[in-house]
Amino acid sequence: MSKRPALYAAAGAAALLMLSGPAVTAHAAPSESVTVDPTGRLAADGTVTLSGTYRCADSSGPVFVSSSVGQSSDGARHGIGGTRAVCDGAEHSWQNTGKATPNDLAPGIAHVEATLMELRPDTGLPLPRFHAVHQQDVTLTQI
Repeated sequence: MSKRPALYAAAGAAALLMLSGPAVTAHAAPSESVTVDPTGRLAADGTVTLSGTYRCADSSGPVFVSSSVGQSSDGARHGIGGTRAVCDGAEHSWQNTGKATPNDLAPGIAHVEATLMELRPDTGLPLPRFHAVHQQDVTLTQI
């Protein structure tokens, strides 16, 4: 029996926990980073595409680049996908696509947070280890 569905469920739960809680501070090693491109895409149906780069050196469990976006003054954010990361020390591109609640996002300035997170199997239950976090404002363009 494959452990992959359970692993992805754990990754999703960890990402939701991360998005629902207060901002997480990660102190990245110099060899670890995540960036966000200055422009994101917004489709008429609410589909958002965000992208950037990441770099990580090593891991003992699966690593993901997760992202969230928001425009409201109350700090509400929408989780926008997750990409499996390869930790080999090289810089890689990431791109996440997800659908926000219709009419919650509009073309213009939005705040994005990208997180490079590993699910470490140290205790038998995969627990998150944050490799890097980056926040910045981007411009959402209508496509």
